[in-house]
Amino acid sequence: MAKKKPQHPLVKLAADAVDIFVRNRKRLTIPVELTPEMKEKAGVFVCLKKDGELRGCIGTFMPTTENVACEVIRNAVSAATEDPRFACVDCGELDGLEYSVDVLSAPEPVKSLSELDPKKYGVIVTSGPRRGLLLPDLDGVDTVGEQIAIAKRKAGIDPTEPVMVHRFEVKRYE
Repeated sequence: MAKKKPQHPLVKLAADAVDIFVRNRKRLTIPVELTPEMKEKAGVFVCLKKDGELRGCIGTFMPTTENVACEVIRNAVSAATEDPRFACVDCGELDGLEYSVDVLSAPEPVKSLSELDPKKYGVIVTSGPRRGLLLPDLDGVDTVGEQIAIAKRKAGIDPTEPVMVHRFEVKRYE
């Protein structure tokens, strides 16, 4: 039997939060001992994959809770139970899930699309109240044009409509 590689504490926190919620409908309590990155305030995305395919992904681009640990717990449960693209994760799927946690830098405005790189930067596009976000370094997203188009589509923004663009970096933990 293959030995599982050790998980980063943020990934383990996400997995534990989903497991406890799906099995018991209870929220994981924040750990007493927090690693340095858990104490920070930042936006966080938690993505779940099953058999290499996306199974849920929910996040916040700016901090909404007291620290990264709370953001991870909240967004992990939301990714498993509230992503409108997927049915809720059930107990039978728990052992087959893979997790990634992205901790986002603060968004910064972009003056020119030449300042973007889809492998390095995620994007946030905004038009009025509509906002779409796309994480960086995603399979199949190789150009800035694709990245902007997908973010616009997610926000319900017409492809020809002008948008404000912000970029951000992530620290990805898997």
